[in-house]
Amino acid sequence: MKEGQEVFQILPLEIRNTMSKHHLDIGKMQEIRLRVQQPILFRYDHQEYFLSKERGRESMKEKAQVFTNEELRQAMEYISGYSLYAYEEQLRNGFITIRGGHRVGLVGSVVMEGGNVKTLKHISCLNIRIAHQVKECARNVYQRCQEEGMLLPTLIISPPGCGKTTILRDLIRICSNQGQTVGVVDERSEIGAAYQGIPQNDLGIRTDLLDGCSKGEGMNMLIRSMAPEIIAVDEVGTKEDVEALFFCAFRGCTLLATAHGRSRESLLKNPYMEEALKKKMFQRYVILDGRSRPGEIKKIFDENGVELYD
Repeated sequence: MKEGQEVFQILPLEIRNTMSKHHLDIGKMQEIRLRVQQPILFRYDHQEYFLSKERGRESMKEKAQVFTNEELRQAMEYISGYSLYAYEEQLRNGFITIRGGHRVGLVGSVVMEGGNVKTLKHISCLNIRIAHQVKECARNVYQRCQEEGMLLPTLIISPPGCGKTTILRDLIRICSNQGQTVGVVDERSEIGAAYQGIPQNDLGIRTDLLDGCSKGEGMNMLIRSMAPEIIAVDEVGTKEDVEALFFCAFRGCTLLATAHGRSRESLLKNPYMEEALKKKMFQRYVILDGRSRPGEIKKIFDENGVELYD
């Protein structure tokens, strides 16, 4: 199956037909926003457009196709395989990951139980984020984050939607093919896009993947069972995440991780990440530029603040 085609399969037929009529290349699609009773929006080739049955992606809001309640029902059936209850755990986190590693964010009415989110109901908006595998996009990052062919502990920082998972995935592949054993904890099935336990994305020949496991538990499991040289995880920031990172670091593993933020300084507002940064858990920091194309490198610097890329 061509990369990204899984997304078309979860769209209601009317929307799918409109996109097909415009001959949209799924490889250039980044995001599809579906809000009930609102115009359908999508990001294509780094620009935002309204979806319209008329020719041309530059159609105005007044001509845009509106997302209906019936289309929402259809989309949720396609996404869940007509078994939404099976996705209760993912609904609690506000997203469902589909085959191919694409993430469908959801909002609606939150059901609370004991002070915690139990599930979502009356869903009103879907945000489909299309995952893309871009090989060799992290080659410049790798060259500045390794010594003698061995990756240094590296943290990739960027706001949401700026390509940090894409960079992370390619770094994993490069390190694995260069000779290092990599253990990946893929909590949200976005890195490897595993299907029945097998990664659909190319993570390299020396990579072991734990899919759908929490980062804290997964890192401990990999350390004890797979003897990885590198541990790779996406979107760290909780107390449990950081404790697991320390566990790995103390046992000689090289850490490769991502975090939400605009700079190293922005992470210091998180008390758990502050501890990790002040104890120099990472030796390389990669800052992605959220104002330009996804995956664009803004800065790379070492633990002492010396800039290695600008």
